[in-house]
Amino acid sequence: MHNQPVHEHLTLSPLTLAGHTFAWGQRTYIMAVLNITPNSFSGDGLATTDDLVPRALAQARTALAEGADMLDIGGEATFPGAPTITPADEQARVVPVIRAVAREIALPISVDTYHAETAAAALAAGAHLINSIWGFWTTEGTWNAPLAQVVAERAVPFVLTHNRRARPAVDAVGAHYPAVNYTDLIAEIIDELQTQVAYAVAQGIPRERIIIDPGIGFGKTPEQNLDIVRNMAKLRALQLPILIGASRKSFIGKVLNVPADQRDAGTAAVTSLAIQRGADIIRVHNVQLNAQVARMSDALVR
Repeated sequence: MHNQPVHEHLTLSPLTLAGHTFAWGQRTYIMAVLNITPNSFSGDGLATTDDLVPRALAQARTALAEGADMLDIGGEATFPGAPTITPADEQARVVPVIRAVAREIALPISVDTYHAETAAAALAAGAHLINSIWGFWTTEGTWNAPLAQVVAERAVPFVLTHNRRARPAVDAVGAHYPAVNYTDLIAEIIDELQTQVAYAVAQGIPRERIIIDPGIGFGKTPEQNLDIVRNMAKLRALQLPILIGASRKSFIGKVLNVPADQRDAGTAAVTSLAIQRGADIIRVHNVQLNAQVARMSDALVR
């Protein structure tokens, strides 16, 4: 073992989900994306034909074989400018998939949603944790008390994402990137995540069940996304596990000038550096490639 200070987790307790133990700091964990949408930016949305559940099951089996440690199932595309859908439509997409996957695939299941009613339905169908791109904000910028209540009452882990797009004072401009002004990008991300963590704890959600995500691509410019990866070790100040979701995102496309389906090499570069900077979970589309990158990176830095 080649322990580096950035990977010391002296105060973080392991998390056990669906019989799997996540020992933070010991190795990097891979979260595989299952997009149950017709309009995924990465071109891998599964909700385009009637055989949705069998296709999702096949993708989940492949992810398990390729080294995934958990699955992230979402029913609403979340790229900037994507149309919203109703919670009922979201549940119609994800609940049958979660129910089928939970029966067959021995991996923890995350539901990617910010709607309390979808979260509750997904947990009832067999999901184990909730991943919200708005954290505990609503899209209007107020506290999402119903979602916090579901998390607290069901005693499940929660991925808390930083997202300036949830703040009503911010106006989106242009096709992709909002006009977000930061005086100190990383310090403000840490401060706003800490505010949300404090809210969660006040709602009865233990810190031990919170995972933070700096929100690459959510309310940040391409350069700001690069800065997050470069300076991610500073997020350790929060003393919480860190999830990074950079896979195939447009800031990689901007650097390499390639479309989404050609961004896996760029994603692998981000994965490697993020692990060096202290990431605990990498959320990716290409599981096999990034699992190999993670294993090699772990051998080098942990």
